[in-house]
Amino acid sequence: MELVPSKFFVTHSSAVSKTSDLNAFDKALIKAGIGEQNLVSVSSVIPIGAEQVTPCEMSMGAVTHCVLAQMRGCEGETIAAGIAYAYRKDGKGGYVAEGHIHGSAESLREILSYKMKEMSDIRHVEFEEISYAIEELKIPMDNYGCCVSALVFTEYR
Repeated sequence: MELVPSKFFVTHSSAVSKTSDLNAFDKALIKAGIGEQNLVSVSSVIPIGAEQVTPCEMSMGAVTHCVLAQMRGCEGETIAAGIAYAYRKDGKGGYVAEGHIHGSAESLREILSYKMKEMSDIRHVEFEEISYAIEELKIPMDNYGCCVSALVFTEYR
């Protein structure tokens, strides 16, 4: 059986927790609208004809494929997680790069730009305009924090 996604949305968020970085991750997923799904991480290919849609509600417990970036940290740190994505100019789908750093959203955007350039170069294809979804968090004292960013597949053909 072949599962070929036909629709996707992009979401991102961040959260803090006084309890643990795992709890901060859970809160960030909930804020991003994907905290009630069973997330399955997939690699970086947007299928031919896949359409970006607005974020939508999904069934609780649904097995949900996504390209997920996450970064967890502790008090006083600045963290960022994000994705970059673009369609190929020849109309044959697209690609996603994910990344996470102890650092700023600006630094992560530069890293993601380099990743997308290499993805284009090794495939000998050109991309349309690259889109970014990056979340940055300066973690308050006495807290753990987490940033998430995801390209979430919602329907299949």
